[in-house]
Amino acid sequence: MLKKLLKNYDYSLIIAMFLLIGFGIIMIYSASMVVTVTKFDPPRPSNYFFIKQLQWLAVGMVPFILTMVLPYQVYKRFMKMIIIVSLALLLIVLFAGSTFNNGQRWISFAGITIQPSEFIKVGLIIYLAAIFSKKQSYITNFKKAVVPPLIVISVFFFLVAKQPDLGTAVIIAGVSGVMIICSGMKGKHLFSLIGLCFVAFSIIATALPIFLSDEQLSRISGAYDPFSDPQDSGYHLINSYLAIASGGITGRGLGDSIQKYGFLPEPYTDFIMAIVIEELGVFGTIFVIGLLAFIVYKGFMIGIRCQDTFGSLLAIGISSLIAIQSFVNLGTVSGLLPITGAPLPFISYGGSFLVLAMTSMGILINISSFVNMKRKALQPAPTKNKSEGRIVYR
Repeated sequence: MLKKLLKNYDYSLIIAMFLLIGFGIIMIYSASMVVTVTKFDPPRPSNYFFIKQLQWLAVGMVPFILTMVLPYQVYKRFMKMIIIVSLALLLIVLFAGSTFNNGQRWISFAGITIQPSEFIKVGLIIYLAAIFSKKQSYITNFKKAVVPPLIVISVFFFLVAKQPDLGTAVIIAGVSGVMIICSGMKGKHLFSLIGLCFVAFSIIATALPIFLSDEQLSRISGAYDPFSDPQDSGYHLINSYLAIASGGITGRGLGDSIQKYGFLPEPYTDFIMAIVIEELGVFGTIFVIGLLAFIVYKGFMIGIRCQDTFGSLLAIGISSLIAIQSFVNLGTVSGLLPITGAPLPFISYGGSFLVLAMTSMGILINISSFVNMKRKALQPAPTKNKSEGRIVYR
């Protein structure tokens, strides 16, 4: 079985992923080499975050290889356990989580810090793929098939938003929405749900000043009117604009960013793409976005070709996660969206999301192997035409 899997993997996805990770590690070193010396007391080596990301890459290789080899159908059996563990982690964060940068989003244990909300994304994708594939016989029954998953999604959304982590909450809602659309529910129910979401969004948008903190409100104003407060709420975005503008076509050169010298905060995490553009210009931008788009496209094609509903929804969920996460990060860097704290897949520094992304890719590659095996099994076997001495299909 393992030999068949290895033979049928989509190796273009593996190559694309490691190209992005390798590129990201180089850019993390370039973007963080000044911060490590100036931000910490005592100063840390200039390659501190470079080494940390390499260590997380080594950690991520374990679940990546396991999920590549383990048949994706196994996750369906552990759907309940996955959702219970995910809920438990969010409750631990809520009552006993570690606080950093005004957000209680982390669990610290034995010197290791993880962000559970990142892993919850994959857990929820597995749950939705399993529950919707299970309900296919009555998927047109909105109350019975769609309402229960909606309740679970809402609970996860509000627990993550409570941390507060609105960026991750929005990504969870977006991925869930894509999977609901692809679940096979009735068109009239889908339009009703979209209308309900629009009404809910309007109410939430109106009530934002009541529920959001001053810092969160300043992020919104800073995204759409940064020059009204250039030293505070607009500081991130203005410096991101300066980095992007100075990059041009070819960039200033690898390692030659100006904004990383204390001007652009956290240049190796959420705003690393601004440093990529500043140092490598349009060519660096095309390289990153092109590879991300390739992975998303291949993922959706795997989902479309998969004849198993669970595998199809799982592939679509993972692909939409990478797409939406990338859109949110790039929207933040360009000022299209408020600052959310969403890392750029495979590029930004961050152990939790790198491990999550590699795990997700392992699952996606495993699904691709089963799709390829199924496709080859359905092809007619070649036979040799003795009269003409050539291979033909019968």
